[in-house]
Amino acid sequence: MYDRDEKVKKFKFLIPLFNDWKSVSKLLNEIDLQINNWDVEVSVIIINDASTEESADLNLSLKKIKSITILNMKENRVHQRCIAAGLKYICKNEDFDWIIVMDADGEDRPEELNDFYKKSQKNPNTTITGNRVKRSEGLIFKVLYELHKLLTLIFTGKSIKFGNFTCLPKNHVKQLIEKPYLWNSYSSSIVRAINNRMSIPSIRGIRYALPSKMNFFALVFHSFAIISVFRKIVVIRSIVFFLVYLFLISNNISALTLFPILLLFLFVFIILKISMRSNMDGLDKSLDNIGSIDVLPSSDNR
Repeated sequence: MYDRDEKVKKFKFLIPLFNDWKSVSKLLNEIDLQINNWDVEVSVIIINDASTEESADLNLSLKKIKSITILNMKENRVHQRCIAAGLKYICKNEDFDWIIVMDADGEDRPEELNDFYKKSQKNPNTTITGNRVKRSEGLIFKVLYELHKLLTLIFTGKSIKFGNFTCLPKNHVKQLIEKPYLWNSYSSSIVRAINNRMSIPSIRGIRYALPSKMNFFALVFHSFAIISVFRKIVVIRSIVFFLVYLFLISNNISALTLFPILLLFLFVFIILKISMRSNMDGLDKSLDNIGSIDVLPSSDNR
């Protein structure tokens, strides 16, 4: 029970979604079960990224979740920008103490929410990330993902082991929404902007319904977007790599030995091009993309 003399703490769940209505229905029921003993008020904000499929009956049976708000976006802005817009919307329109961001598809496991909650109560001014210790995808995706992490480490010096599954206190959310690079990548924005972080181990879950939309090209772009947040570091490291490599091949210059330099220049060009998408104006105007707002009935125990 809440202490009447204390302000009730409030958690907001932020869930970006594109067509995964069946998955989000199961997810919300699972969340409600896991948070039943939390001594806080809980509500959910779903960012509907211009889904092409109509939402079906969510078939919810909720006891703890107070309310569910669905922001229906007019145009598809992709996953990361949905999260950015959602954070901005909550900061501008909602009273909250923490935000938990998680995907709608079940890969962020509700079973781990209690670990986030316990950490947040003991460390109220700390961002908590779900660092992946095990993945459920196939071998090819796992290999590509490890290459992505290696590339990120080489060019930025940062080891980013988490995705969207995070818990942020209000002061950190306010910091993030003032950073233009949030428009490009959520996870790397946390690494760049927020120093006070801790993690919980997170096992990547199995998707509830629809197949993953993350193909090879989407993963490459996602990787480059993450790296682009650290563009100055990328440029400095690339210059160092270029000079060291040029010294090593100085006695054996040929079209073959110059080819890696061409690849390096191409990589840096792409990173700089993507980094130009970091747009404070786009982030500031992201709420203009909300076409309508649906509020679902609250749970019975309020």
